[in-house]
Amino acid sequence: MIRHARGLTVLSLLVILALAPFSSAGAAMGGKLEIFSWWTAGGEAEGLSGMFSVYKKLYPGVEIVNATVAGGAGTNAKAVLATRLTGGDPPDSFQVHAGLEVQKYDPAGFLDPLDAIFKSEGWEKVFPSGLLTLLRYQSHYWSVPVNIHRANVMWYSKKVFTASYLTPPKTFDEFFKVADALKAKGIVPFVLGDKEGWEAGHAFEAVLIGTLGPDGYRGLWTGKTQWTDTRVTSALNTFKRMLTYTNSDHAALTWDGAGQYLIDAKGAMEIMGDWENGWFQSKNYADYGWAPPPGNTGVFDALSDSFSLPKKAPDRENAVNWLKVAGSRAGQEAFNPKKGSICARTDCNQSLFNAYLQSAAKDWRSNALVPSVIHGAASFESWATQYKDALALFVTSGDVAKTQATLQAACKDAGVCK
Repeated sequence: MIRHARGLTVLSLLVILALAPFSSAGAAMGGKLEIFSWWTAGGEAEGLSGMFSVYKKLYPGVEIVNATVAGGAGTNAKAVLATRLTGGDPPDSFQVHAGLEVQKYDPAGFLDPLDAIFKSEGWEKVFPSGLLTLLRYQSHYWSVPVNIHRANVMWYSKKVFTASYLTPPKTFDEFFKVADALKAKGIVPFVLGDKEGWEAGHAFEAVLIGTLGPDGYRGLWTGKTQWTDTRVTSALNTFKRMLTYTNSDHAALTWDGAGQYLIDAKGAMEIMGDWENGWFQSKNYADYGWAPPPGNTGVFDALSDSFSLPKKAPDRENAVNWLKVAGSRAGQEAFNPKKGSICARTDCNQSLFNAYLQSAAKDWRSNALVPSVIHGAASFESWATQYKDALALFVTSGDVAKTQATLQAACKDAGVCK
C-alpha cells in the first residue's frame, strides 16, 4: 500500500498530471451521481471507494450515491437493475460484465453507445484488442472496462500445505491424492460457498477447461464442441467426486465465507476468481498461495467489469465524467490494486500491484484466453443463467446424465447447438 507523506509528493504530481485531460470545470459542477453495482465485500468495496476518491477530487460538488446490491457475480443486482431500466428509473451508471451480458439490458432501447467517448479518450490505443472485441456488441461500445479478472485460480492455505508436506496439485489425479491426505488430517480439502447459486458453476468452468482444454472449452459456447461430448461427461464425473471433499456448510456460505476456511487453516483449496486476492488483503491475511486449477496451466479464464450509460441517466454529464474516470489510468490505478484485479489499460504502473497481480498481468499477456460464462463473457445472460442453475442443482443431485442433457438443451435454446 502507498503511504501518504506531508506536502506535495511526486505521486501527487503524477496524479494531477494523469487527471489533467478531464474537464477543468469540475469544481463548479454539482448534482448527484448514482453508481449501481454489486461491490460490497472487502477489497471490491475498497476499490470502488478508491475510484470515487479520484472522481471527488475532480468534481467535489457532486454527491456520489453508492447504490450497491449485495450478491456475488451480480446475482441479485441484475434483476433489480432490469426492473429499474424498464420502469424508467435508471441509475446514472451501472456495473455490467464486459461481453454478451449487455444484451440482457436491450442496449439499443435502454443504453447510450459510447463510441464517441472511446474516441475522445483514446481508449482504442490503451485497451487490448481482444478486450475491445469483447466490448463491441451490434457494432458499438456499450460499456467502459475498469479491470481484468481471472476466474480460474486455485487459492490455497500455505500453512495447511506446508504442515502436510504437500504441493498444489497440477492434475485431477494429483488433486484427489492431495484431498485424501488432507481429509485424513481432518482438514476440508476443497472449500465451497454456493449460497448464491453461481459459485458451483464458476468452479466447474475450471474443471471444463482442465478436461477439454482451451479450444474444447471455447467450442462449448460456439457450437464446435457439443455438450454431449464424452469429455463433458468426464468433467461432470470429476466435479461430482470433487464435491465429496467439500465443507458440509457450503450451502450456507458465500464465496468469501468459504475463503474464511483458508484464513482459519481449516480448509486447503478454493477455486475462485482473483477478487479473492483483494478480499484476503482486506482481511490482512497473507499466508496464502495461488496456482492454476488442475489442467488449467497456461489458460486464462477472463472476465472484465465495466460501466454503462443509461439513455435516461438523471445526471448525464456527471455520468459521462464518471465513465471517463473509470477508463482513466488514475481511476484504474486507484481501483484495481484494492479490488484484486489488473487494469484494463495496458499502461498502468505495475509497481502498484502485489505479487499475485503482477503474475496475473504476465499471464494475461502470454496465456491462452478463454471467456467466463458465469461472469458474462461467453454467452448471453439467458444461457448463462441456465448453465448456472444446472450446476447449482447438480451440487445436490449429482445426476451426471440429467445435468449433461440439461446443458445440451440450453445450448439448443440459445441457437448454438443443433
